[in-house]
Amino acid sequence: MEGKKKKRKKRRLSFWYILGGGVLKEDFFIRHIKMILLVVVLTFGFISNRYSCILKIKKIDSLQKELNEVQLEALAISVELAGYSRPSMVEELVKKQHINLEGANRPPYELHR
Repeated sequence: MEGKKKKRKKRRLSFWYILGGGVLKEDFFIRHIKMILLVVVLTFGFISNRYSCILKIKKIDSLQKELNEVQLEALAISVELAGYSRPSMVEELVKKQHINLEGANRPPYELHR
């Protein structure tokens, strides 16, 4: 009788027995089917969560790069605008455009009450 059990154990652990689904009929799997299903569902949930987090991190990185590019462009534009707003540059642009404007000869003064 012990010889049959040993042969039966070997048969139960064979590749085709596991692949064919015979292992799912074992007492251990039948008793713990709820726990096994819970672990499988949680595993899929964790994998899905990780995948969505990776996608969001990639999106954040691309938006961060775009933000840096826009900030550099805004800085370049403000530097260019500061250059154009200097009084000497304004006078030069007025002369190039042949506009009849002249600078003030007298300094500005304040009116007091």
